[in-house]
Amino acid sequence: MKRWQKILLTVLGVIAILAAALLAYAFWPVHQDLSYLAAVGDKYDAVILRDSWGVPHIFGQTDADAAYGLAYAHAEDDFDTIQLALAAARGQLGPIGGPDLAPNDFLVQLLRIPEVVAAGYPTLAPETRALVEGYADGLNHYAALHADEAYPGLFPITGQDVVAGFVHKTPFFFGVEEVIGSLFGEERPLPVATKEAASQLPATVRYGSNTFAVSPARSANGETFLAVNSHQPWTGPVAWYEAHVHSEEGWNTVGGLFPGAPVVLVGHNENLGWAFTVNSPDLVDVYVLDINPDNPNQYRFDGEWRDLEVRSVPIKVKIMGRLTWTVHEEALWSVYGPTVRQPHGVYAIRYAGYGEVGLVEQWYRMNKATTFEEWQTAMREGVLPMFNAGYADKEGNIYYLYNALLPIRAAGYDWQQFLPGDTSETLWTEYLPFDQLPQVLNPASGFIQNGNSSPFQTTIGAENPDPADYAPTLGIETGMSNRALRALELFGADESITAEDFYTYKFDMAYSADSDIPRYVDIIVNAPELQNEDTAVQQAMALLQDWDLRTDPDSRAAALMILTLNYVNDNGHINPSKLVGADIDPELVVAAFQAAVASLQEHFGRVDVPWSEVNRLVRGDTDLGLGGAPDVLHAVYGELGEDGRFQGIAGDSYIMLVSWDAAGEVSSQSIHQFGSATLDDTSPHYADQAPLFVNRELKPVWLDEADIRAHLEREYRPGEE
Repeated sequence: MKRWQKILLTVLGVIAILAAALLAYAFWPVHQDLSYLAAVGDKYDAVILRDSWGVPHIFGQTDADAAYGLAYAHAEDDFDTIQLALAAARGQLGPIGGPDLAPNDFLVQLLRIPEVVAAGYPTLAPETRALVEGYADGLNHYAALHADEAYPGLFPITGQDVVAGFVHKTPFFFGVEEVIGSLFGEERPLPVATKEAASQLPATVRYGSNTFAVSPARSANGETFLAVNSHQPWTGPVAWYEAHVHSEEGWNTVGGLFPGAPVVLVGHNENLGWAFTVNSPDLVDVYVLDINPDNPNQYRFDGEWRDLEVRSVPIKVKIMGRLTWTVHEEALWSVYGPTVRQPHGVYAIRYAGYGEVGLVEQWYRMNKATTFEEWQTAMREGVLPMFNAGYADKEGNIYYLYNALLPIRAAGYDWQQFLPGDTSETLWTEYLPFDQLPQVLNPASGFIQNGNSSPFQTTIGAENPDPADYAPTLGIETGMSNRALRALELFGADESITAEDFYTYKFDMAYSADSDIPRYVDIIVNAPELQNEDTAVQQAMALLQDWDLRTDPDSRAAALMILTLNYVNDNGHINPSKLVGADIDPELVVAAFQAAVASLQEHFGRVDVPWSEVNRLVRGDTDLGLGGAPDVLHAVYGELGEDGRFQGIAGDSYIMLVSWDAAGEVSSQSIHQFGSATLDDTSPHYADQAPLFVNRELKPVWLDEADIRAHLEREYRPGEE
């Protein structure tokens, strides 16, 4: 063997050894010693009572004790999702999920979330900091005892991490990540508005959520009713979890929260309750900067060149196993805020509520409010940038609020487009005052409702907000959903609403005659090209012609229409904004109907299939049929599988119906689409609520300790379970 051959073999051998070592390192199990964190539990006094449905009721001496216990209990049921949410807020998803999740980490750096939280955290009230630090310690204690489940490098969690979760997640509800993502396409997504362009009110209707409230003025027996009915994904970081927290400092609240939240986000206490639905105000603006041709890091503003702040931010990305690679991305900053450079332009992004860290403090104050005035003050003085709010209390007050930090913008531009980024005229700095927001308090009609719909049709009668009072530049939506139309029809026609009526209206499964659904039916049954089709098509057309517009489980026409809508949307989720007042392409509808007929024949052998055979709730080994459909009050959004069935993924999820009797005594019922054990498929509570959910049944909510103990499954202190 020649000398060069020996050298080559030696080099290859060394490379092989290094590669083997590298692979061994990459996939060698990570062992963390987090035992030092176990001692954090010594500072807190909390007891967890699990009721017969597995719902945790946390009793603590202080609010911080209760938050600590809440974190521990939630970690028992959904530790992985909580960790993902916190890692996302820290900008540490790349090392966990690789390139697919790394864009989140760039966004965290671009928006300077760590800096925002570090600067704002000391301004929070001491009791708020104690609350979030107690919650963080509950997670740290759980991680110390379950180190094999903990993400490497994530612990310890701090109170600032908990606050960062709110700062990170909230802008996603009004689409900041979508706007920024659109800038990374091959070309500019929108034109730049010119001066004197007309600004139009958007008609946008976002995906689901309902809230209704009825006052004694319209109830049959002097009761007050509230529906807490947010529509969320059934799994993931914004899926609902039910819990009850009670402290000796006056915190006694039950309801739904997201992974990583130390407070109840929607629910009630003894005195009052509230719900939120997503609204669609125009809260995000994009500015096109005029770059200096002689200096790419300067932009023109009010006739002068200004320097961009230029940073190179490190983004760590997992390659395989434990192996990561760090890439550096440019992150810019201008007078407008976060800025990105693309081949087709340099863009600055400005959105409402940027830089605010008081979101958790606002929710904390809502949790502990005892009167309408206290609750409204929490909203007035808070920084929550969006959401419709529905409210009711033991005094019989009901209230609707179009909550938003609405930028006061200069007239003369179309603010739905991109804006010129060279003038202070487009740099807004103030918001519409709270008391000028659209809102309705104790209307004579005796009810309020919202289904992600226009605030200008909240109830019946003259007390609706007047759209003429709001400039188009505020970007308040005008569209209606089918859910809002049905709520107005049902509540508006009943002047003596009982608890049974309230329940029935919540679970209504019909499309309104004023929605677009009758238009779809009319197009199909009168389409000339379908008149001579085969027997199956003729039978399907007859089913639709006789359809009552309901999506009950036994409906034999609902599957035809929902499949048709699915194919109209190109196998995508059916958007409520396309079901009321939308532009409809008859040719597309006919083709989609034909595809629906073909799907039913292929997978079921007939077209008259009961809706519950097609519309399914699947959870592990549980596979159940259900009613409901996109944009009905019992909203269910499904994903069409290869077996021709829809599998529910979003919509009605955590539902709570609350009532105060004429004497002001509260009671409530709730249901979760799965159960309290949101990740543990070995738990009896992994899917124990699913049979009730598909039958539209509710379980009792126990608020008093005596009632909880009468239905007690187990009692323990964190770490002693």
